[in-house]
Amino acid sequence: MNYYANAEERSRLIDGLRDLADFLDRNPHVPAPHRTDLLVFPPTGTDTEMFTEIDAIAEHIGTTANDTDSPAGHYSAVRDFGPVQYRAVAIPRSARETDTGEAE
Repeated sequence: MNYYANAEERSRLIDGLRDLADFLDRNPHVPAPHRTDLLVFPPTGTDTEMFTEIDAIAEHIGTTANDTDSPAGHYSAVRDFGPVQYRAVAIPRSARETDTGEAE
């Protein structure tokens, strides 16, 4: 199973984002947020596997992954497009255990 969008799903997502932008542009009375995030999560695996995937995404988007801004150790790669942020995030096992109270 491919965890990320296949070519058709990716195309539909991109079309949907463009449609949303066009809709907001044509309808200034519709409220819009100051900023928004597009979140991408790698397939669940070991921390090392997930962090390696985030490192690969970071390379693709021209940035460096880190956990600097996360008190729970979430490892992420971020690229901003004005007020729109693309963020790939790996949530380490220790944080998932804390959130649920048990290991996955």
